[in-house]
Amino acid sequence: MLLIKCPWCGERAETEFSYGGEAGISRPPEPDALSDAEWADYLFMRKNPRGSHQELWNHSQGCRRWFGVTRDTVTYRIEASYRLHSSDEG
Repeated sequence: MLLIKCPWCGERAETEFSYGGEAGISRPPEPDALSDAEWADYLFMRKNPRGSHQELWNHSQGCRRWFGVTRDTVTYRIEASYRLHSSDEG
């Protein structure tokens, strides 16, 4: 079982969390100006690297907050977990 460290609640079982996808993807500033191909690229194309990867996770059965995780996709080892914004302190 994968153990994930929530920055607020501590280490918990993977079953308490929901995977949110690749971290660091910014919404296009003018989505109406994109072609269908550009919009599809934004929605569906992800890096899927072998090795260290930045991800978003939600503690869906705990504090329900979003946070970032750096995880190795080969070994599944979690290298770090961190809060996304200073406004998440609450």
